This record gives sequence, C-alpha cells and structure tokens, in this order.
Amino acid sequence: MMKNIYESPLNSRYASDEMKEIFSPDKKFRTWRRLWIALAEAERELGVNITQAQIDQLKAYADDINYDVAEAQEKKVRHDVMAHVHAYGVQCPDAKGIIHLGATSCYVGDNTDIIIMHEGLRIVRDKLVTVIALLSDFAEQYKSLPTLAFTHFQPAQLTTVGKRATLWIQDLLMDLEDVDHQLSKAKLLGSKGTTGTQASFLTLFDGDHEKVKQAERLICEKMGYDEVFAVSGQTYPRKLDSQMLSVLSSVAQSAYKFSNDIRLLQHLKEVEEPFEKGQIGSSAMAYKRNPMRTERMSSLARYVIVDALNPAITASTQWFERTLDDSANKRISIPEAFLAVDAILNLYINVTKGLVVYPMVIRRRIMAELPFMATENIMMDAVKRGGDRQALHERIRVHSIEAARVVKEQGEPNDLVSRIAADPMFNITEEEIYEILLPENFIGRSVEQVTEFLAGIPVDKSAVAGDVEINV
Repeated sequence: MMKNIYESPLNSRYASDEMKEIFSPDKKFRTWRRLWIALAEAERELGVNITQAQIDQLKAYADDINYDVAEAQEKKVRHDVMAHVHAYGVQCPDAKGIIHLGATSCYVGDNTDIIIMHEGLRIVRDKLVTVIALLSDFAEQYKSLPTLAFTHFQPAQLTTVGKRATLWIQDLLMDLEDVDHQLSKAKLLGSKGTTGTQASFLTLFDGDHEKVKQAERLICEKMGYDEVFAVSGQTYPRKLDSQMLSVLSSVAQSAYKFSNDIRLLQHLKEVEEPFEKGQIGSSAMAYKRNPMRTERMSSLARYVIVDALNPAITASTQWFERTLDDSANKRISIPEAFLAVDAILNLYINVTKGLVVYPMVIRRRIMAELPFMATENIMMDAVKRGGDRQALHERIRVHSIEAARVVKEQGEPNDLVSRIAADPMFNITEEEIYEILLPENFIGRSVEQVTEFLAGIPVDKSAVAGDVEINV
C-alpha cells in the first residue's frame, strides 16, 4: 500500500476480498467484454454480417484485458467505454469493426452495474443466512435462561436470553425477505440505445421490430437473466439503485440494533462480544474490554443508513432520458454501501460465533429487581393465608418505597424480602418468599415462543457462509 495516497478504509480494513473483487475494475471490464460478446452473438444469430471467427477472437481475449492500451487511449479520448472498445479491437483486429455494434455506453455500463449489484446482494444474502443460523443456535441454547428485560432501559419484567435473541433474528428475517424480493425481480437494462427507443438496432436490423426484440432477449439469456426493463431512457431507472441501498440500509439498521444491545449488555457485564487473548481494550486502562466490534458495527451501519440518501436523491433529480450527474455519485455511493454492509455482516458473524454469557451476573441483577416485580404474587399468597388484600397492598407499597430508597440513597442491597418476612401481616417466611421468587416462574411463554419461532424459520443452513476474517 502507498502510504502517501488516501485509500478507503472499507477497502483496506473492513470489507471481504470476495466483495471487493465484485466491485473491482477488473470485474467491471471483464463484464463489459462478456456483454460485447453476447451482443455480437445475438446479432450474428439474427443475420448481421458477423462471423464465428470474429466471435471466437473476442472470446479468446474476454478475460485478458490490455489495461495499458485502454488507459493510454482514455487519456486521449476522455471516454472510458470507447477507450476499452479501442483496446479490445487492438487485441481482436478481425473483430474490431463489430465490437459495440449498435450500442451506446450504457449498454455495457448500466448492464454491468446491475449484474454487479445482484452478485453483491447474493453475498449479502449468504451472510444474512449465516447470522440467522448462528443466532438461532444461540437462542436455542439460552432459551430457558431468565434475564431482566428492559423498557426505556429501565427494569421491566423478565424474559430469557434466547427470547431476546429472537428479536434480533426477526429483524434479519425481514431483511432476508427484502433481499429475496429484490433478487426475484432482477432485470437487465438490455439493449435500448441512446434514448431508450432502440432506434440504432432498428436500423441495424433493417426495420425488423421482431429482430430488435429477439436480440434483446438473446442478450438477456446469454447474461443469465430472464427479464429486461420494458422501457427506459438511456439508463436503467435510477430508482433501482435507491431500492438496492434501501435494502442494504435495512440490514444496517438491524445490525445497528443488535450492536447497541450487545454494547449495553457488555456494560452490564451480562453478555460480551469476543475478546482476543492479546487484544488491548484501552491504551490507558489495561483492565478495559471495550466492545470494539459492535462499536464498529454501529459506526459502519450509521454510514450505510445515511449513504442510502444518495441514490434516493439521484433517482428523484434525473432529467428526462438521462443526465450525467449520477455517474460520479454512483461510483462512490453504491460500491461503498455494499462494502460497508459486507463488513458489518462479517462483524455480525464474528460476534455471534463468540458471544460470552455470564449467567451469575444475570441472576444477580434479576434478584436485585425481582422482589419488586413479584409483589403481586407475594401479596396473593398472603391473601390465601387469610390476609386482607387492600391492607396488604398498602403495606407492600410502603415496604417497596423504603427498600427502593435504601438501594438508591444508601447503595445497599434490596431488602424488600426481609422487610416483608418481618411484617406479621404477611405471615410468610423468607424461605417461602424465595420459593415464590424463582425467576423461571416469571418468564411467561419465553421458552415456548423461542421453540415455536425457531421451528418456523425458513432458512436452509446448508447455505451458510464459511468463516470470515475481520481486522481486529
């Protein structure tokens, strides 16, 4: 790496090699050549004077790109597509005259962008499935472990560690639905010409409308697609970019929620993200174990959520059949969103594989709060022993206020149980109260909900992605 030139951290630190390869220049230009071959094949099959020898020559150099020639030519003509047409022609002199025949720049540029986004989205899907599978195992493992639930980050009632994990999974399942929907309606731009009217192709095929349509269908099939946009200007609808990044933003939102929850739990010392043996949490405080991975997830997720505004604005401000004010923005906003979500999911996988749960800390926090939550149960037990419900309610209110005061003002443990046991009105011992205060009695249907929820997850675990590496 050259140390005196800026490089995006998404490329140098965060994203995986597989995602970086998809958005690499080499992938783009090799896809351009595949599209030129598909165009030439379709035109030949429909009667244009193109020979098989010309196509064979194009195929021979499909992946052997003479970048030096292309770069030198682009400096002269200031046009990347025509520079690569020229470079391809240098390698394929017999086919030089039929490369890009009838097409405009967006034929290779826009179709390639669509193909690359779909390939990137499939990687996102694989990693989403992996996270869902890992969290499902976590939820199953801890479905019966009671934990304090919070509303407004204030102690509420009890849930279980596994039940809380199902909330994270449910968000991801909604994302998976959106990803699958986006992939299910995949379309290419096709061969639409300069303003989307296919005029150049109508001329090429001597006014034969059916051949124009057939050529587009053939190109589509050769590139592995079933459909093209029925109508377009020069470009595919920029709303597609907005939809793509909306899906990525949704994934980022889910990851953000998870990462915030883990960061809060790590503060409570109940659940921690993985921590490497030699990892340093703080340069100043050697004892610290900062939640670095989930903090990075939050940081990158925030970037993606904001980045999703770029194609939304672009889609809404396009002029008629096209303007070029989308180009520079797209070159940055689209790849970086995919790279960032890839990095987020790599972190998500890494964290979920190594989550550490501390049941004793969880239990201690439960028992500090459960007496307050169980007062109704204690009161009803005392009523069964002959007590007066209204009088008991008042006594519990007084004891609860005093116990809370002791906790907050004096920093002492919650002594509500001993206060109630010492009050003859309740006619109950501490041992009997603690029999009532079994956390497992206060988790409702948490265990059953986890079991039922996991049974209904439509995820094929054979599609789970392999190990991922993150830069710690």
